[in-house]
Amino acid sequence: MGELLRGKTALVLGVANKWSIAYAISSAFVREGASLVLTYQGERQRETVEELGAELKASEVLNCDVTRSGDLDTLAASLNQSSPVLDAVVHSIAFANKEDLSHPFIETSREGYLLAQEVSAYSLVAVSRAVTPLMKRGGSITTLTYLGSTRVVQNYNVMGVAKAALEASVRYLASDLGSAGIRVNAISAGPIKTASARGIKDFSKVLDAVSSLAPLRRSTDPAEVADAAVFLASDLARGVTGNTVFVDAGFQIVGLGLS
Repeated sequence: MGELLRGKTALVLGVANKWSIAYAISSAFVREGASLVLTYQGERQRETVEELGAELKASEVLNCDVTRSGDLDTLAASLNQSSPVLDAVVHSIAFANKEDLSHPFIETSREGYLLAQEVSAYSLVAVSRAVTPLMKRGGSITTLTYLGSTRVVQNYNVMGVAKAALEASVRYLASDLGSAGIRVNAISAGPIKTASARGIKDFSKVLDAVSSLAPLRRSTDPAEVADAAVFLASDLARGVTGNTVFVDAGFQIVGLGLS
């Protein structure tokens, strides 16, 4: 077992299954000695996340729907009782209606736009406000983003706009929370085969294109993203805040690929 996060307590939101990025991050945190708290959304996810929590030896598995202020208040109160000092938070939550992802962006419904913004971007603000009082010795908040926030990625549509808002939120939160010693960063991961990625039309074509054009000539491994999250949560990253760290085999530097 490693030592980078020894003595730290980490809250991870968004573990859905063993193939989720949040699960890979949770595993890496445990490997590095962190005490882990996981959340799930509603009874539908409860059994799965509780099983994963038992496997990861999480100290707690708590219910939290980030769109409900009451759930966030309850989460903070529960943490205050069991883990009164929180050192790291990982926000790995995003959602958009499938129909809004599959249609051109101009056809995005008002309801779909607002839902994507609330779940994928505003939830970082709401979670941060709820839990930062527990980060009494400073710490790290990390969220997950994607290149579609700054470039047009076919079929990413409303989620790309939500990720742009998420990255802007990272910068403003970093400014607000810096005086408390709390760092806020994003990891921009390359495309990975997760359950949520299956909702993006022609996702397999995106994977193939990235693998052929990225400088490392391969797709992104979830373990690489997890190790970056460990770094950001550790004291090694004590001077890093307000940044978007790319873990995508270098794809973000590529312009036009010609064969």
